[in-house]
Amino acid sequence: MQGSIAPTRLAALLGDFDRAPAYAGLTDALRGLICDGRLGVDLRLPSERDLSVALGLSRTTVTRAYAGLAESGFARARQGSGTYTRLPGGRQRGLDRTLTPSSTDDDVIDLNAAAPAALPGVGAVYADALQDLPRYLGGHGYFPTGVPALQEAVAASYDARGLPTDPAQIMVVPGALSALTIVAQALVGARDRVLVESPGYPNAFAALRRAGARLVAAPMDVDGWDLDTIGRVLTTTRPALAYLIPDFQNPTANLMPNARREELAALLRRTGTVAVVDESHQALALDGRAMPRPFAAFAPDTVTLGSTSKSFWGGLRVGWVRCPDGVLDRLMAARVALDLGSPVLEQLVAARLLHRRDELWDVRRAGLREQRDALADALRTQLPAWRFRLPRGGLTIWCELPAGERRGGAVDLVTEGEGRGVVVSPGPVFAVDGGLDSFVRVPYSRPPDELRLAVDRLAEAWAVVREQGSPPAARPETRRTRVMVA
Repeated sequence: MQGSIAPTRLAALLGDFDRAPAYAGLTDALRGLICDGRLGVDLRLPSERDLSVALGLSRTTVTRAYAGLAESGFARARQGSGTYTRLPGGRQRGLDRTLTPSSTDDDVIDLNAAAPAALPGVGAVYADALQDLPRYLGGHGYFPTGVPALQEAVAASYDARGLPTDPAQIMVVPGALSALTIVAQALVGARDRVLVESPGYPNAFAALRRAGARLVAAPMDVDGWDLDTIGRVLTTTRPALAYLIPDFQNPTANLMPNARREELAALLRRTGTVAVVDESHQALALDGRAMPRPFAAFAPDTVTLGSTSKSFWGGLRVGWVRCPDGVLDRLMAARVALDLGSPVLEQLVAARLLHRRDELWDVRRAGLREQRDALADALRTQLPAWRFRLPRGGLTIWCELPAGERRGGAVDLVTEGEGRGVVVSPGPVFAVDGGLDSFVRVPYSRPPDELRLAVDRLAEAWAVVREQGSPPAARPETRRTRVMVA
């Protein structure tokens, strides 16, 4: 259960909905809030009388609206308790069995994926984009480099950051991981070395290895990038590419300042190593300070990857590559062997969202800031011995478990936590060459109340691991593969 919402708060979320007739407009507005995730599932709505006062409507109007919500499957009335939100067919229709194998239990708080819910209004943008779709239906529908409207919107977003970009430099793909896969297929030769951050993004490791790359670890710590060590590794191994996340790195949330970007770019030039920079988290700055310049401003041959997944919604499946001179043809040759383009409707939606990026990202940042602070406060209160730095942005807190007071590590903690209804990712998942069992990644991509409950459960699990060490192995019939996507 998600708790309840005050009538004044719900009235503010509803805003100026259609009141002709009012009951139908209210039903549609409530349904939109549930679909967008602004009203959680199993949330108790205000009483008909209280909401009617807050909205200045008759109680009969609100009663009819609640009835319409229930008839469409988005609410359920409980005798003597009130009206609660729901999803048609149940919460499980919104979960993936591979990502959340334990999804038969509605009470599981899954923090395995560092990905937020859709921004408010994404559903309405889909409806708006449908108005432009007919103009594309008379053609073949294939846009291997992207719908021009989206290419222009992406290029404009780089221009706004001080990195002049021609729309012809943009290739639209189904997300940043697809972008990396295409880049790896095009630019990595058999047995080429590729520098990667460790800890880093495990799916990127897999994509590079499948292209034949030999991964070389660039060590990361809580203070960021060790450029002295990275310089020695570059000189010794001379990798063809370096896959980097300088903007709120996953999982550490480290942010590389301008001076370090300039220094690292110079190191890469000496060895002829091309930077492949993932900017998926770049828009998620939470402290109000100016962001560093794009890495490509220091290294013009940088291949830059972007995505709508973290800043708008992962379900869009829209990303892009900003290509330096002479690279697009090589990427296109690799791309057409994998797919022939991204869905047109989603590209039209993404273009509209990018045109409103400043307004929408302010909303995203405000929500994430509240969630980050709630998670950090809960960790400090319930698990005071855990060490972490409050991230300036991104989606995750990288926690170090205290060495002196435990008998088990992060993998043991995660196993025990799943039995208590909370899912997080242990440090070894993010390691290139093993280790990191003293770290755990905890995303703040869920509402504050869920995060506080998740930390309560982690604290219970930690108490067991601290005293007993490894929990009993999962029974074969309940042991399932869990896939990480973000």
